[in-house]
Order: sequence, then C-alpha cells, then structure tokens
Amino acid sequence: MGIAKEGLGLILISGVVLGALALGIGYVHWAPAIVPVVAWLAIVAFFRDPPRAATVVDGEFCAPADGRVTEITEIEDCEGIEGPALRIGIFLSLFDVHINRAPIAGTVRSVAHRPGTFLDARDARSGAQNEAVTLVLEPKGGIPGPVIVRQVAGLVARRIVCRVGVGDGLAAGERFGLIKFGSRTELIIPRRPTTEVLVAIGRQVYAGRTIMVRQAITATESA
Repeated sequence: MGIAKEGLGLILISGVVLGALALGIGYVHWAPAIVPVVAWLAIVAFFRDPPRAATVVDGEFCAPADGRVTEITEIEDCEGIEGPALRIGIFLSLFDVHINRAPIAGTVRSVAHRPGTFLDARDARSGAQNEAVTLVLEPKGGIPGPVIVRQVAGLVARRIVCRVGVGDGLAAGERFGLIKFGSRTELIIPRRPTTEVLVAIGRQVYAGRTIMVRQAITATESA
C-alpha cells in the first residue's frame, strides 16, 4: 500500500504533534493516549494510494474516483462538449481513497482552476458553484470527445491537487491528482445513442476498476 506524496508532509507533522500529545497523556493514563494515535493512523489511511491496474477496453470509461454515485444527469447542451452530454457525480467520503484516475486513455487538452464556494459535495449544485479544477481530455482509441473530469472541493476539502498539464498523456486508470478530505469528482462525456450507463445512484465505485459507462465504437472511429 503506497502513500500519496502530497500527504507526506502532513503525516510527518501530525505524527510529531500527535505523538507528543500521546506521550503526554500516557504519563497520566494509557487509555486516553490511544485517541491521538488513532487520529494519526486515520490521517495516514486518508492518503493511502493502493496500486491498481485498469482493465479498460475501447469504448469503456472507468471511474475517476472511489466513492458513491450521487448524480447521473443528461445535459442537452454542455459547455465544453458543445452538445448532449452525460454527467456522473461521485461523492468521496473521508473513508474513501482520494486518488483521482483518468477514466480513459487520452491527452490533456486543458486544465482550469475555478474559485468558488464550499457546499457539501453531495449537493448537485457543488459541481457548478464550488471551487474546482476541470481537466479536459482528448481521448484515444476512437472514443468521441472531449471527456471532462472535474475535481470539486467539498465542505471539508479545501485543497485540490492536479499533477498534470496541457499536452500530458494519460493511460486509462493512471493517477492524475487528489482532493484532500472529502470531495466530489465528476465525469462528463458526450452522450450518444449508444451510451450505456453501467452504474446507478448509490453504487459504490472504485477508481480505475469500476466501468461506469460504455460507448459503442464503430470500425471507422477505431481506425
């Protein structure tokens, strides 16, 4: 089990502070000293980065984040896609792995940061109003694009990390960032007659593992 590099500083600092607190409490009584130790272990667990190998074929979109599906919305004219689109929102609780992964193989077309509010990430309005980073991918393998992944800060989350820039290539399931302490991640794709949604509201999904959507790829598109 790996640890996200962005969490190493916080893990070290909190380890020193909480470790000293545990020692101080332990001089009085050992039982309460367990509390800061558990708190430190929770911080370490939050930044866990398990290795995963995505098994995605052309036309499939894997989940860009671990969490629970809270929204599946059809949009008639989506900005950035310029046509009908499908948006799937995933809520990441404090207990989920917070590493974001690419839903398909592609090249980064743009990365845009938007300041905003900090509504509860389970609120569908958070995607439009909260602080967010929007990653636009140009897909490979004949998949119609562009494909948008939006990292959305939540009520508790106040820092979004995006590790990639314009022109970078990503494999399906490859790590590209994380959001600290509870958040929302959105997958937005062009909607076509062949678009098949494979998840439902309330479904727990796993980044790089769960196939969320399937698009039929014609011989012309895949050539």
